[in-house]
Amino acid sequence: MEYIYATLLLHAAKKEITENNLKRVLEAAGIQVDEVRLKSLVAAVKEINIDEVIKSAAAMPVAPAVAPAATEQATQPAETKEEEEKEEEEEKKEALSEEELGSGLAALFG
Repeated sequence: MEYIYATLLLHAAKKEITENNLKRVLEAAGIQVDEVRLKSLVAAVKEINIDEVIKSAAAMPVAPAVAPAATEQATQPAETKEEEEKEEEEEKKEALSEEELGSGLAALFG
């Protein structure tokens, strides 16, 4: 993710997105640079219009989280509530990590 942030930082600063520039930004942040990831990112970014991707990402609606009905919560024993809360937290963590793992450069930049 740091590589993407560095790319967006260079883009916002209106600097050319090159291997050398990205490497300098990442090293300044104290990140050990993986040359293979760096080269593949630069190659992928050359083919995309970052401004268009940012516009389309900003236009996507986000669904609000829905809370369970208060009557359902009141009728459940305390242990069941805690178990369900733990399961929901685990599902959220799993969903997030699956999204992160499943999303590639194409998903981030169109």
